[in-house]
Amino acid sequence: MSNFTDAARLATAALRDLFDPTPLQRNDHLSARYGAEIWLKREDLAPVRSYKIRGAVNAMRKVRVADPAQKQFVCASAGNHAQGVAYACRHFGVRGTIFMPVTTPQQKIDKTRVFGGDSVDIVLTGDYFDQTLTAAQKFCAEKSAHFLSPFDDPDVIEGQASVAVEMLEQLGKAPDLVILPVGGGGLASGVTGFMRDECPGTAFRFVEPLGGASLTAALEHGGPTTIAKVNSFVDGAAVARLGSCTYEMLKWVDPAQVLLAPEDRICVTMLEMLNVEGIVLEPAGALSVDVLPSLAEQIAGKTVVCVTSGGNFDFERLPEVKERAQRYAGLKKYFILRMPQRPGALREFLMMLGPDDDIARFEYLKKSARNFGSVLIGIETKNADNFKDLFANMQTAGFSYRDITADEALAEFLI
Repeated sequence: MSNFTDAARLATAALRDLFDPTPLQRNDHLSARYGAEIWLKREDLAPVRSYKIRGAVNAMRKVRVADPAQKQFVCASAGNHAQGVAYACRHFGVRGTIFMPVTTPQQKIDKTRVFGGDSVDIVLTGDYFDQTLTAAQKFCAEKSAHFLSPFDDPDVIEGQASVAVEMLEQLGKAPDLVILPVGGGGLASGVTGFMRDECPGTAFRFVEPLGGASLTAALEHGGPTTIAKVNSFVDGAAVARLGSCTYEMLKWVDPAQVLLAPEDRICVTMLEMLNVEGIVLEPAGALSVDVLPSLAEQIAGKTVVCVTSGGNFDFERLPEVKERAQRYAGLKKYFILRMPQRPGALREFLMMLGPDDDIARFEYLKKSARNFGSVLIGIETKNADNFKDLFANMQTAGFSYRDITADEALAEFLI
């Protein structure tokens, strides 16, 4: 047994003072679909609805043992790490100062305050996370406080390894495959660091959001590399740069083991898990389940564990998730129609719609010529193939249009 596995077991035991192991549940729906034993390690059911509490508690515990006089802790986070640190501060009776971007949704601020109570102060500063982080680190140095990294810290990684300790105890055997989401790499480092020692026959797949592939970039360049542009939709895993500590623990990974999940496809998975299973997952929490279709042939007949890493989902985002899911599935499209300015033209267009086609958006943008006007139209349908008929009818009738559904610049500006 290595020093790391010893430390992971100690971290797991210490967590029992705060909460019971999160459930490992066999999912009948997914198991039947893929002809496999699909288990979900439900980190979305942890006290702060995320595995982040594990690393925060373990790191704070070890600092307190090494330096009992240290009673001030600082972190920078807009989400799950902030809530984990707040919970840990209240548990250990220490002061926490949590820096969050000014743009952080009020729901996340309120939840952080609930978990921390009187033990934490929340400072809202910076429009972007980098600005928030700089302010947090400056404050930390001035106050001689201890900075708690969300992932790039050996003690945090040890804490996240408790997910694997529980998983093996609950399953009672080594799984054939474990699927892990990756942001900064703390969870993936901890779980693989423990399991590669304890069950070397287990295989791994790592899932990153397409717009935040920090592990992919690090493996490609031989070290942590900053991504120029990050899509922030999968906020729990949209990290611009993999950690240095986590890279050292993950540099053995074959790039072929890393899968990328398109943000809109993740929305389809989130809705399915909500509507079919009643499981609320945040975008990062759905990553491990999202890639199952692409692994279908490889996992048939095998025991697979998907780590659902978090369930901090603000239901005010549900319309956006539904919109993205429909667009990915081809059930909703937006296009700009050059509408003839003559009596009966609109009626003619409406007659082209099928019985399952609904107008979700209709807006005149401008009159581009005396005889034509540009119209933004959004159409929802029940079958993606219906758009073939609609567009064919429009072409036959001489209606000029441009499909902007996949045009990010226009869609962001107009929709």
